Amino acid sequence: MLDAEFWVAASFVIFLGLLGYLGVHKKIADALDQRRDRIKAELDEAQRLREEAQKLLQHYQNKQREAEGEAKLIISGAKAEAERMALDAKAKMEEFVARRTKMAETKIAQAEAQALADVRAAAAEAAVGAAEKILRESAKGQVAEDLLAKGLQDVKSKLN
Repeated sequence: MLDAEFWVAASFVIFLGLLGYLGVHKKIADALDQRRDRIKAELDEAQRLREEAQKLLQHYQNKQREAEGEAKLIISGAKAEAERMALDAKAKMEEFVARRTKMAETKIAQAEAQALADVRAAAAEAAVGAAEKILRESAKGQVAEDLLAKGLQDVKSKLN
């Protein structure tokens, strides 16, 4: 008699034969191949995206370096312009001070000349007055008046 183990083994062989006849092993292999292809495609896409991201990162890093370089150039240009403007302002201030000093010196010289002229005029008036007084007391008549008038004109013309 056939025992239970024989029937389990025979059922198992029949089951495997049925699976082989229906082509289940091909379907399983095809499903595994499709899954392998899908995973490979996803890995390839991920690799492509990674490379693209690396290129984009490199591009933006280059742009950042360029922008930093331009910023440094702009800053150095601005510093140079500020220094130039400071030098211009200093030169203009010195010119202004020199011009004001010269104007003050000119006004002082004019005031000195005017004061000297005023002193000379006052001295001339005093000298004329003193000479007139002396001549009037010492000389008399028409001759004295002519001498006095002529002397006064000479003194005035020489002193002024």
